[in-house]
Amino acid sequence: MIQVYGIKNCDSVKKALKFFKNHNIEYTLFDFKTQTLPCEKISDWLKQTDMKTLFNSRSTTFRNLKLKELSLDETGQKEWLCKENLLIKRPVVEYDGKLLVGFNEENYQRSFL
Repeated sequence: MIQVYGIKNCDSVKKALKFFKNHNIEYTLFDFKTQTLPCEKISDWLKQTDMKTLFNSRSTTFRNLKLKELSLDETGQKEWLCKENLLIKRPVVEYDGKLLVGFNEENYQRSFL
């Protein structure tokens, strides 16, 4: 089963969900607005990808929290990801022990079709 992490009103998440629906691929959505992601899950993801890929420094949440001014190192970024799941780049897709971060049509076609 494919597990998608994100928020319903995010454009990238919408594109990913549309891709799965259009290709009749089953998935489950974990919504960051209604569910809290355990910090252990973020630690697991960081074993499969790097902080630069996972931490969304271009998000509204990042700007609103004024995190740029803090010049966070990776430890600080991880702490913020655990406190504020909306800082995670979306969508995060888990499947077959693998991880995809963000939406890219070609990557999705290669991975799921």
